[in-house]
Amino acid sequence: MKTSSILGVGIIGTITAALCCFTPVLVVLLGAVGLSALVGYLDVVLFPALGFFILLTIYALWRKHNRS
Repeated sequence: MKTSSILGVGIIGTITAALCCFTPVLVVLLGAVGLSALVGYLDVVLFPALGFFILLTIYALWRKHNRS
């Protein structure tokens, strides 16, 4: 994969996970579809996903910096 595509995935994933972690976006959406029982498990999935995407973004920036 190219560094620019890794960086794009990292940034988009970080923004998406951050929006879902810190705003009630998923809570409202899951409640609207009738899956509000899953709200309790969101932290188990979203915080590791946020950490992964932040690390992916840092890795892509580091790789881009070293190639220059």
